[in-house]
Amino acid sequence: MRPIIIGVAGGTASGKTTVSDAILDRVGRDRIAYIQHDSYYRDLSHMPLEERRKLNVDHPDALETELLVSHLLRLQAGEIIEVPVYDFATYQRRDETRHVEPRRVILVEGILIFVDKELREMMDIKLYVDTDADLRFIRRLQRDTRERDRTVEMVIRQYLNTVRPMHLEFVEPSKRYADVIIPAGGFNEAAIQMIVARIQGMLAGEVL
Repeated sequence: MRPIIIGVAGGTASGKTTVSDAILDRVGRDRIAYIQHDSYYRDLSHMPLEERRKLNVDHPDALETELLVSHLLRLQAGEIIEVPVYDFATYQRRDETRHVEPRRVILVEGILIFVDKELREMMDIKLYVDTDADLRFIRRLQRDTRERDRTVEMVIRQYLNTVRPMHLEFVEPSKRYADVIIPAGGFNEAAIQMIVARIQGMLAGEVL
């Protein structure tokens, strides 16, 4: 049978990974091929680090979505793929890749996954994690200073210059393509239970 493709979108630090982890844990990680759109950021190693930091990496063109689409097609065909590993501190891809085998369910997570028409139309279930902007900014500030070698000033500048404008231009409008909008992100237990039950039903052979 054709694999079920689930997309989890939403603004920066909205709780997409929390929702994805809940699905992985409850449906079974051994049954799901999990891919993050963030892995497909274009490699900027050919540029000086200071120049990399000035680029708008929140625009859809910053991601090699065409490679993600080709990888999904290969997974659907039963092939193994090698997903890039991206270093957010240096804005470049690492030498290693992540080995992903085909599974009955493919879970794709990313801020901009509903923006691209070809990618969007491959999905059987489209989930949008909706969280207030102030909470998302606080979470991003904590994450980027802790995990991505950013200063507070760098996070604020990027948020104002590119993250917020790109969210308003691309991410927020893409919400209209969602089948389910999840308020409160990973803390919305009722929504997660409903989604997991639907996936399990599809795996059991229910009609889409």
